[in-house]
Amino acid sequence: MTEMQIKSLLDAAVSAMERAYAPYSNFHVGAALLARDGRIFTGCNIENASYPVTICAERAALSSAVSAGLREFSAIAIVGGHHGKMEDICTPCGICRQALSEFCSPETPVYLGKIDGYTTLTLGELLPHSFHLKEDLS
Repeated sequence: MTEMQIKSLLDAAVSAMERAYAPYSNFHVGAALLARDGRIFTGCNIENASYPVTICAERAALSSAVSAGLREFSAIAIVGGHHGKMEDICTPCGICRQALSEFCSPETPVYLGKIDGYTTLTLGELLPHSFHLKEDLS
């Protein structure tokens, strides 16, 4: 991806972060998932008083994309910070890493926004031993 494309993906994640509903943690997260066809799907964290009901930004973006019929993705950008102010990098939680591994390859770039730019890791670096069924599901 070019720097301009990465910036566009990060900007989409920032816009999503601005819509987060986080009255309990005050930690807002936004994610922008790039589909192989070029479309971008965003998500924000949505907290709930019953904490297990909370949905993370990454899974919200993934749910939106899969609901639209997509199954292949090229990259994801994630930003987060207290009270909606981006700080240092915000990595996806373990559940989100596993959910992304269902649809993304270990080489998929994960762009982690921070106040002074971004850091790039791969999904495989974030989740080196993801769980996958050995049987063919097709």
